[in-house]
Amino acid sequence: MTDNQNQPRNYDAVLGGQSPPPVYGVVLGGIEGVKNCLSNPVIEVRIAALSEALKYGDAGLDVVRQALQDESKLVRRFAYRLLQHRVEPQVIQALQAYKPWNLEERLNEYQGDNVTQFANRQVVEFDTNIGITEPTNKAYALRCGYDENEEDLPSQLSRLLQEPNAHKLEALVLGLWAEAYERDSSEIVQALVDAKQYLTNLKAIFFGDIIGDECEISWIQQSDISPILQAYPKLEILQVRGGDGLQFSLPVQHNHLKALIVETGGLSRDTVAQICQMNLPALEHLELWFGREDYGGDCWIEDIHPILFEEKFPNLTYLGLRNSQFTDEIANAIVSSPIINSISVLDLSMGTLSDAGAEELLNCQAISYLDILNVSESFLSQEVIEKLSTLDVRVLVNNQKQEDEDGYIHSRYCSVAE
Repeated sequence: MTDNQNQPRNYDAVLGGQSPPPVYGVVLGGIEGVKNCLSNPVIEVRIAALSEALKYGDAGLDVVRQALQDESKLVRRFAYRLLQHRVEPQVIQALQAYKPWNLEERLNEYQGDNVTQFANRQVVEFDTNIGITEPTNKAYALRCGYDENEEDLPSQLSRLLQEPNAHKLEALVLGLWAEAYERDSSEIVQALVDAKQYLTNLKAIFFGDIIGDECEISWIQQSDISPILQAYPKLEILQVRGGDGLQFSLPVQHNHLKALIVETGGLSRDTVAQICQMNLPALEHLELWFGREDYGGDCWIEDIHPILFEEKFPNLTYLGLRNSQFTDEIANAIVSSPIINSISVLDLSMGTLSDAGAEELLNCQAISYLDILNVSESFLSQEVIEKLSTLDVRVLVNNQKQEDEDGYIHSRYCSVAE
């Protein structure tokens, strides 16, 4: 007789009542008991049920696949870990549809060039002769040139707003504005705020796609960016380059922002404090480039404690604490932080991570539950790189740096400063 996998087996306890099982206890009642537990409001109970589900063949496999859609990020991640090495076609299809984090472009090496990809879209230069032909599939870029006769950025924005498809545009890249090394960005911020009635579907903004040949990253004069968040309630991605003068005047409340990316050669502790006080309930991707003290980067480990220990952004999937002069201290803190148990991607690249900091990560069991660990452009030995390669995690270790006697701290330096 064919074994009915939906019925309790010899090794199953019998489901006695409707009370939830003890957390991490034995799941009672076969596959039906597993299903009952997966409707339990306690996250730990649902995770315990998933750990039992695969005992029940295809029926259990279907249950785990369905858990990829669970309302809890922790349950979804646990289901993903159970399925990631399976080869069944239905599992492969489910995993392809499952995207715990979808900004893979952020793992690309920083080359100092204008972006060609933003918000999962190809970036194209806005041309009035062509117009906006693909408002949802491409990001359109506006830039000011060196020639005094060229249109300034507000004028270019005004032309873009006249396009019939402007109201459909989803992604916008703003590059160099006139004399960005002397004039702050407040005029551009205001122009963008004034455009809100036209750009009604805008979901992604890169503010400051300026390369070194135009203006060094630490020379870019930024300003208060928070009016952009207030003007665009549908915004999902905000990327800003340049830390000098950068502010997010409080209070800031935005219910739909999923990604906040701040690229600097020197990020002030005051700006970090403002970010920590922002109310961003939907935030999944937080990426901060700290830079060097010489260029205004006066942050230290205590300044990011609210992010690591106070669950300021409970829905984070990606945490990027990059381009830092205190990466070892970050590694030491994060292994004892509750956030390490909930994120899928930890990005410590471009900083000063040494073998000692990497050993802290290796000795943390929760690191093995990450999907991606990025420690590219660090100061790791081949021996430690080989240890990291044994983790059941996608580990990025590209372009390790060599210590420099003229470097900032103990001959180690962050990748982007001036």
